[in-house]
Amino acid sequence: MQNIILLRISGEDRPELTARLTEVLASYGADILDIGQAVIHDTVSLGIVIKIPPEAESSPIVKDLLFTAHELGVSLKFTPIGEDSYEQWAAQQGRDRAIVTLLSRKITAAQVSAINRAIVASGLSIDVVHRLSGRISFKDGHAPRQACVEFSVRGTPADPKALKAEFLRISAELGVDIAFQADNAFRRNRRLVAFDMDSTLIAVEVIDELAKVAGVGDEVARITEAAMRGEFDFKQSLRRRLSLLKGLPETALAEVAARIPMNEGAQRLLTNLKHFGYKIAILSGGFTYFGNILKERFGLDYVFANQLEIRDGVLTGEVEGEIVDASRKALLLRHIAEKEGISLEQVIAVGDGANDLPMLNLAGLGIAYHAKPVVKQGARQAISTLGLDSILYLIGVRDRDTVA
Repeated sequence: MQNIILLRISGEDRPELTARLTEVLASYGADILDIGQAVIHDTVSLGIVIKIPPEAESSPIVKDLLFTAHELGVSLKFTPIGEDSYEQWAAQQGRDRAIVTLLSRKITAAQVSAINRAIVASGLSIDVVHRLSGRISFKDGHAPRQACVEFSVRGTPADPKALKAEFLRISAELGVDIAFQADNAFRRNRRLVAFDMDSTLIAVEVIDELAKVAGVGDEVARITEAAMRGEFDFKQSLRRRLSLLKGLPETALAEVAARIPMNEGAQRLLTNLKHFGYKIAILSGGFTYFGNILKERFGLDYVFANQLEIRDGVLTGEVEGEIVDASRKALLLRHIAEKEGISLEQVIAVGDGANDLPMLNLAGLGIAYHAKPVVKQGARQAISTLGLDSILYLIGVRDRDTVA
């Protein structure tokens, strides 16, 4: 029978704590089967599972460890682990793993409690919890813009649809966003991020802004809203809206471009994605004129959108070439992934409208951003409370790792 013991150490953190305790274990030839440590506000919690070799006795090890712990001023508890219990624990390493990410303006006890209950009720076990957002300082009087806690969980949800529904309920009730992702090699190796443009990267629908200049703003906005809700065909809606812009001077494009605001966190997200080596694409039902401005400004890699037809310095009310609709976006996403030599599981797609859903569901990580209810329900992930830069948390980036 193997002599296996769980050591649980807690108390004030000291730089030499782990080294001193493992030196004692080393002197007896003990093997470390598992080890985990967390430090919160200078308080350490350390767990070590050890196997004592047959030629050594446990009593001297226990005595020496207790003496060392006393010198260090920490508490040390021993729990013998039976062979059957250990083998059962070891067998769990093949179980599915997932990451649950809590995104909010601030983290509250009510949010953590609700999410923990949902996780446990779904038959999952929580292994590790840690914070990705920076530490909060109250000295300057400024509240943090966003916060994030990540839960590493083990197991397979008893009912994935029910778990998603519960997360959506908690999100609506407590004003948070909750993401659930399989924790696999693809999650840690995303390579391409594809964005819708209008109402995703930028805070407006460009066609609505052009319509205001043309004096047909209300009529075009109504058609746009209906299209984004998926009430009718995107191509048909685009042609109807463009026909109302016939005769608009080409100079209106630059006028509108000069005043278009970026969405919250967009610049920070794009800057960091470029820093970390991601390829970035715009796949938009909007217009190439505006997509190319963003491409030049942020060093983006691809822009696919609709080319406005212009003759004699005015818009004709038509587009040149094939319209970029829902199916076209999905097809373009496949082509870019193939060109880059990556799996679709390594792709992130972000959009807000019904015409983004095929693209979102094709990508390994598809995110509905401040989207209509039908889009949130149809996408695997949704962000509705924070800015675009909160996507960095979904790929495991901590605030301390960012460059902006």
